[in-house]
This record gives sequence, C-alpha cells and structure tokens, in this order.
Amino acid sequence: MSEEFGRITDRIAAPVLARVPSPGWTLLFLPASALVVVLMAGVFELLVRGVGIWGINVPVAWGFAITNFVWWIGIGHAGTLISAILLLLHQQWRTSINRFAEAMTLFAVACAGMFPLLHLGRPWLFYWLFPYPAVTHVWPQFRSPLVWDFFAVSTYFTVSLLFWYLGLIPDLASIRDLSRRRASKIVYGILALGWRGSARHWRHYRVAYLILAGLAAPLVVSVHTVVSLDFAVAILPGWHSTIFPPYFVAGAIFSGFAMVIDLAIPLRTFYGLKDYVTQWHLDCMAKVMLATGLIVDYGYLMEAFNAWYTNNLYERYVQLDRAFGPYGWAYWTLIALNVCLNQTLWIKKVRATPWILWLVAFGLNTGMWFERFVIVVQSLHRDYMPSAWGMYWPTVWDFAVFFGTIGFFVFCFLLFIRYLPMISMAEMREEHQEALRGG
Repeated sequence: MSEEFGRITDRIAAPVLARVPSPGWTLLFLPASALVVVLMAGVFELLVRGVGIWGINVPVAWGFAITNFVWWIGIGHAGTLISAILLLLHQQWRTSINRFAEAMTLFAVACAGMFPLLHLGRPWLFYWLFPYPAVTHVWPQFRSPLVWDFFAVSTYFTVSLLFWYLGLIPDLASIRDLSRRRASKIVYGILALGWRGSARHWRHYRVAYLILAGLAAPLVVSVHTVVSLDFAVAILPGWHSTIFPPYFVAGAIFSGFAMVIDLAIPLRTFYGLKDYVTQWHLDCMAKVMLATGLIVDYGYLMEAFNAWYTNNLYERYVQLDRAFGPYGWAYWTLIALNVCLNQTLWIKKVRATPWILWLVAFGLNTGMWFERFVIVVQSLHRDYMPSAWGMYWPTVWDFAVFFGTIGFFVFCFLLFIRYLPMISMAEMREEHQEALRGG
C-alpha cells in the first residue's frame, strides 16, 4: 500500500518538482503572457481615455463588459459545485478534478471582477461600493444591482479561495517534504502552515473542510441568482422575467462544466494522468453538462412561450427581433450550439471520445457567450421608442480586453499547474485506500 501511495504522490507531484517546465507548458505560456500584455494595454488605454473607447452607446450602455462578466462568472460555478456540493453528496468522482476546477473558479472570478470595475468609468472610486464609515454619511445605494454584485462576487471569491487553500495544505506539506531545493522547502513549508499529518491536524482539517463546503454550497445558487437579478429587476422587455434566476444558475453550471472538460482533457493527455482523470470522470461531467443544458434549452422555450402567452406586444417583439432582427445571427448561433450541439451528448461514442468531447465542450462555451451577448446587447438595442433605437458594434479595445482576460486566465492556470499539484494527492490516496478496503 505504501508503494502505491508513493506512486500516486510522485506522479502528481512530478510537474511541480521538475526543475524546468515541459516544452508544451512553455509553448502555451508565451502566447498567454502576450495576451496579458494586450490586456494591460487595453486597461491602460481605458484609464487614460475612458469607456468611450468601447463600442457602448445609448441605448446599448452595456456591451462586451457585462457580457463577459456574466460569462466568466458562469465559468467559475463548476469549481464550487464540484468541490462543495459533490463533497457533501459523497460523490467520489469529484476527487480527480476538484483541485484544478477550484483553481479555475478563482481565476474565472478574477477575470469577471475586472469588467464591472472597468465599466464604472472611474474604477479608482470602486471603494464607494463598500459600506465604509464615510464622514459625509453617504452610503451605497443598496437597491442597485451593482452593489448586489459586489457583495455576491466578493463573498463567492473569498469562500472559494479559503476552500481551495484549505484543501491544498496537506499537499503543500507533501511538496515541502519531497522538494530537494532549500528555497522550495521554505516557501512550501510556510504555505503548509506547519502541517505534520497528525491525527489532531486531520480532525480539524476535516471539520473545517465540511464547514466551508456547507458555506460554499448555497453560493452556487445565490451568486448567479444575484447576477440574473441585474436583468430581472429591470422593466426592459427581454430582461423582466422570473425565469432568469434558475435559468442563469443552470447556464452557469453548464458552461462551467464545459470549461472543466476543456481543461481536463489536455491535462490528462499531456501530463499522463489518464489513470486519475479517467474516461469515467469525463462521462460523468458530460452527463451533468447534458442535464443542465436541457434546463437551459427549456429556458429558451419558456421565454418564447411566455412572450406568446402573455400577449405582451413588447415581449413578442423582442423574441421576433432576436430571431429575425439585426442580431439574429447571434441568436441562431447560440441555438445551434447550446441546443443542437448539446444533443450530441446523448451519444455514448461522443462522450467516450475525448477529442470530440473537447470540441463539443468548446462549442458549448462559445454558445453560452453568444447567449449572454444576446441577453445583454440585443435586449438593449431597441427600446420602447423607435427614436431610441441604436446598434452596438465592439471596437478593437473591446476585443483586446476580452481576449486579454482569456490570456490572463490561461496565464494564471499555467502558473498553478507548474507550482501547485493539479490533483489532490491526499484525497487520491484516501480514495485508493477506501477502494482497497472495499475489495
């Protein structure tokens, strides 16, 4: 048993303990770093010239920024779901994917948090969102969805960070003990917080882990529900809908699991982790993606049905405009990807072929971005009065910030898999031990 435990530890810790990164890692790191520079240039230009460099206008005051905010927040949902809810439900298949899914959550939320702050126009005054004791006695407007987003996203990020770091502590101690370089021993030793693996340590660790899982589980529902209320509380046709909270939560889990699959398949291929992230794990994630995708499809159907059933002239027009208006190409793209492409997951061969599953997951994530674009931009571009109608076209700076955040996400994720174990060694050893006990 000890030899098997050692093999698990050595396999997972090998990328961290290697003196130089693999050529594939370097090949990805360079373009990701270049995109981070593009992001910095886009943000610098925005701070100098203002949000006018984006394509936003009247009536489309929300463009790429809020579209990307909702999209990134949705991607960050799968990590908390896998870590917290599946842990509380004793689902063993979470063990192989929870660590990098949690890291994905943190990086996605960091990308999401940039957009509302930059969209403020004066992001250096973001602290006005805090209910700090101002001498002027001016408090934040708690009826504003922006304040709701601030509290929801900051709480989500804080709990997710604590949950991720707590799970890392036993593995950081293992890296500390395995490392041969003194600097690494010191750094990982500090991060491990004096972990020795004693019975008392494990007892406190398990209690704290369950408490944080219990705190994180409601956040899966609450965070994207709050984000959906940014739209649902408005009286704008296409937004004013009670179906938005469950519809947004299902869509967030849907896109989040698609991103986990897009990360898991390359990791298991290039790092030789097929024994740990198995075909069974991919199949389970694909089935969750199929189930939540069907909920999203139901949301599309109910939006159209409600527009017809309520006999509201404006709601009917929004639905017709989505399908046949100037942004119809975006609507039919999301239908083709989120509805039609998602049905391929019923086919076992699609779920069992990693490269096909990767392409399907990539297509579904693209479709979810178009869904957010349609909800944000298409609903705004034609107001109640034709005199207030307008069109939104993104500028080069919109694309620079968007693709820059993708580069920032990849940049952070590559640093994570280089310096931290991408799979939980402690939980994998425990799972192997339970498997041996069960025969």
